[in-house]
Parts: sequence; C-alpha cells; structure tokens
Amino acid sequence: MLKVGYIGLGLMGKSIARNILKAGFPLFIHNRSRAAVDELVAEGAIAASTPAGVAAQVDIIFTNLPDTPDVEKVVLGEKGIIEGAHHGLVYVDNSTIKPASARMIAEKLSAQDVFALDAPVSGGDIGAKNGTLTIMVGGDASALEKAMPVFQAMGKTITHVGDAGAGQVAKAANQIMVAAQMVAMGELLVFSKKAGVDPRKVVEAIKAGAAQCWTLDVKPPRLFDGNRSPGFKAYMQLKDLGIVLDTAKEYDIPISSTTENTKLFQQMIDTGMGELDNSAVVGVIEKLSGVEIP
Repeated sequence: MLKVGYIGLGLMGKSIARNILKAGFPLFIHNRSRAAVDELVAEGAIAASTPAGVAAQVDIIFTNLPDTPDVEKVVLGEKGIIEGAHHGLVYVDNSTIKPASARMIAEKLSAQDVFALDAPVSGGDIGAKNGTLTIMVGGDASALEKAMPVFQAMGKTITHVGDAGAGQVAKAANQIMVAAQMVAMGELLVFSKKAGVDPRKVVEAIKAGAAQCWTLDVKPPRLFDGNRSPGFKAYMQLKDLGIVLDTAKEYDIPISSTTENTKLFQQMIDTGMGELDNSAVVGVIEKLSGVEIP
C-alpha cells in the first residue's frame, strides 16, 4: 500500500485528505494551523512537524495551498519537501498556481530524482467531500500511473493533459469558463428581476436548453435561499484570474471578457465580499443595477 502525504488542509484539502484516508492509504499530514491536523489524526492520520518530515516517510506527497509563493516555499524552502526528497518520490500539487512555476518546480525536483505532477482540481467543496473532483494533470505519465490509485480516491475524472505545467494551463482555462458562468448567471438573474420576471421561472425555463451548465444547475437554488457561503471563495477566484491574466500576457493572448470579469471579482473583494462564494458576484451586479434577486 502506497504511503501518502498531504500538506494543506483548507476547505478542500481536508476533505481530499479524508477521502485518501478512507480509501485505506497510510496518511501523513502537515498544516500551518493545528485544528485540521488534530481532526484527521483522530481519524487515523499521522502528523509531521515539517513538509520535509512528511516527504521522508511517503511514496507520494500532495500539496494544496493558496497561491504560487506558498507552494514554492513548501516545496523548495527551508524544511521543505525537497529536503525530504528521496529516489522514487512522486510530488503532486493540487493547488492552482502559475504554469511557469509548476514547470520550474518540476525541473528542480527532477534533479533530486523526484517526479512532479501539477494536478489542480475542479468541483468545489462538494466535489472534494464526495470524492468526485475533476483532476487535470501535467507531468510524467509513469508518475501519474503510480499515483492513479490515490487520484481515484479523490475524483471521478482524471485527465493527463500533457507535460509539466499542462495541468495548470488546463485549470487556468477552467477558471476562465467558471468566472464567465458566474458573471453571466448573476447578470441573467438581475436582468430577469429588473425586467419584471421571476428569476426562478427564468432559470427553470432555460436550464435544460442551450444555456445549460453546471453553474446554472447548482448555484441558483442556493442564491434564492439567500445562501452565499463559500463552496469556492471569491478571493480565490480573483487569485486564479490573476494567474490567467499573467499567463495570457506571457503568451500575448487577448482575453477581453476575462479582463472585464476580473474587474467584477475585484469589486467583490474591494467591498468586503471576498470570503463569500464566487457565485456571490451577483451582489456586485445587484448594486450596479439597484435591484436584489429574491
């Protein structure tokens, strides 16, 4: 049985780690705050005091961290994963970071005989809890084959996109679509309400047609109930869109609609809504329109 390490036990990371543990893998964990560690230790996980300490004891080690600098520090910094590296170790990053950074990390770990997979996930807190995440993977195919039993405890759709960094490119593309859907949904709800039509009826009318998408299937009932608590926090959506814009600039790619959507998510953060769900971008559109959905 593969020994697995998991570092980063936030909203999604804790649920992913729990599913790995439930699948029967010996699990070694590390997290900056202690509460999530204590919770998983009570369920059978083993705590380690440093990322290096986790890496030294496992066959596969995962990270799930907020942003690019966090990943670089945990992997390459003092007492980082690289200091516990050993021949045959597979490193997997579930974070969403810059593709260029994923490639740099893979190169540095390769010099230590460690394979690196960038494997960001999509599906929110619900997908993490239910083990139904979509996982997009960049890196060596043989490393993915080794890690596949663990991936199957985490998600339903695992796609090898290409070489190092390809998984992060796919996730950035995913976030382009997610942001567009959240903004479009907010606009259509406010549009319907202000035009004098029940937004609930509008959603019912259009969600089985050409407008059908995951966002329209899942988010409106929560919004209509007044629930804007996070499945995926708005400030993280903005961070991911920053990665999209930086990568687009690097490759000279025009992405005008994403640029405009980013401005709306920036307004969310500027008005104190950063901890809400990314679907709560409708709140910005409500304020601009002077109308509130039910």
